[in-house]
Amino acid sequence: MTIDYDKLIALEIPEVEQTYGPKDCILYALGIGIGFDPMQEDELRFVYEKNLKVLPMQAAVIGYPGFWVRDLDTGVDWLKVVHGEHSIAIHKPLLGSGTVTSRTRVVDVVDKGPGKGAIIYSERTINDKSSGNLICTIFQTTFCRGDGGFGGPARPQRPTHTIPERAPDLVCDLPTRPEMALIYRLSADLNPLHVDPSVAKAAGFPRPILHGLATFGVAGHAVLKSICDYNPGQLKSIAGRFSGPVFPGETIRTELWRDGNVVSFRAHAIERNIIAINNGRADIM
Repeated sequence: MTIDYDKLIALEIPEVEQTYGPKDCILYALGIGIGFDPMQEDELRFVYEKNLKVLPMQAAVIGYPGFWVRDLDTGVDWLKVVHGEHSIAIHKPLLGSGTVTSRTRVVDVVDKGPGKGAIIYSERTINDKSSGNLICTIFQTTFCRGDGGFGGPARPQRPTHTIPERAPDLVCDLPTRPEMALIYRLSADLNPLHVDPSVAKAAGFPRPILHGLATFGVAGHAVLKSICDYNPGQLKSIAGRFSGPVFPGETIRTELWRDGNVVSFRAHAIERNIIAINNGRADIM
């Protein structure tokens, strides 16, 4: 199979409706490592139903459309697919329960050339079902390592946020647990790459890797902890580029730069000294 540009642009991705509640919010929080220290009361608010607060990054998994690159007729070699970039714009705060509708569409496909892969740009909107209000907009790039040279139109990739050249203003180290991917996958992404050793090896990894969006959630946690005093209402948007895999059990060090209402960030897996998320940007109130 190969990518057909026109067919992929016109792809009908089924709308998703999801009813969620406090248990879903708590499960997501546990899946990105919240509650690692049971005596940390600021984190307890996200994993205890009493006066429950919802993490803004949970928008990444609410109304999740599934692994549509694999499950629909896309022509993509799904075993060689990795998450490229992700951004969440929050228009209304997430509530602890509700019913949402989610619509995903392919915005563009860039052919990087033979042996260089292809990039799929997609957008997902999440709306409250009862009011129709837009809750958030999610933009994602999917790097298809095995699909370059399909003959799509040539164009440059979209620009990314630039990290300041000065030393970071703040540094936040957060642990991940060895079973973290097993917990995180229960919130949405059941890709076997994150649980099945044979699938991970077929994709070129020595063992299952942590979901990129779980790492993204950990970086978002670092922003909330270091900049927002754990107030989820202060985070208006967050975006980043995935640069390298994290293995469950590693420590994620997030470097943060604050310039007014813009927070730049970069996340490292410190045990292997690799950058996991680069070009990060969060907009805060």
